[in-house]
Amino acid sequence: MENIRKQLSYGLLALTLLSSSCVSSKKYKALESRHFDLQNTRDALSQDKAALEQEKARLEQQRATLEREKETLQQQMATTERNLSENLKNSNQKVSQLSSDLKSREARLLEMQRILAEKDRAVNELRNRVSNALLGFKSGDLSVNVKNGKVYVSLSEQLLFKSGSTKVDPKGQEALQKLAAALKDQQDVNVLVEGHTDDVPVSRGTVGMKDNWDLSVLRATEIARILTTSGLSAQRVTASGHGEFVPVVANNTPENRQLNRRTEIILTPKLDELFKILEQN
Repeated sequence: MENIRKQLSYGLLALTLLSSSCVSSKKYKALESRHFDLQNTRDALSQDKAALEQEKARLEQQRATLEREKETLQQQMATTERNLSENLKNSNQKVSQLSSDLKSREARLLEMQRILAEKDRAVNELRNRVSNALLGFKSGDLSVNVKNGKVYVSLSEQLLFKSGSTKVDPKGQEALQKLAAALKDQQDVNVLVEGHTDDVPVSRGTVGMKDNWDLSVLRATEIARILTTSGLSAQRVTASGHGEFVPVVANNTPENRQLNRRTEIILTPKLDELFKILEQN
């Protein structure tokens, strides 16, 4: 650019000198042509300069925009990092709390398993104790089984009662007294007496009974009374009757009806410790 300016200056000087001296027309025209070329070059350079300045302004504006975007992104990144840090902190706190809760639940689960294992052991010991106490009676007249964590003592009607009667026979009283003796020191065992009948209606005019429901309840209360007078605490004994509504087999043959005429004594160990753990959940 500086060289071109010098050439333009020299050209103008030459024209001035030529105008003041006698030069040939041919040289003058050459110089004049040279002058026009230089002017065109200058104009072109001026246009290039203007274009470059515009491009520079555009680039500076773009740079300013990029700087603003950079600043915005940096702010967003800082905000994101703070949020991530806070979320991570909260997540760690939650993980710590969940871990603590899990340990607590695992401890309660282990305690429940321990109590259930003790209960199963106690139920099996109770079944053996009851079975040994009733060894002298026919297997067809009674059975001792474990079901759903409880000991079921099923006594047939022929062991306990005459048909339609609520008074326990001497042989049945003996069995109930031995059962009470076996349970007397089992203070953590509740006793539920359930009376059951077949579907044959009670005889019309039977005193104190309208139906099999009455018969089953009265038999259950009579058995409960014998158990309590034989040493069991009345607070531990409950009497109930189901009539013919909970049969073990269909009431369609004499043999099946005989099976349904029964009394079930259900022995349930108390689970106070387990219930306390469950309430904590």
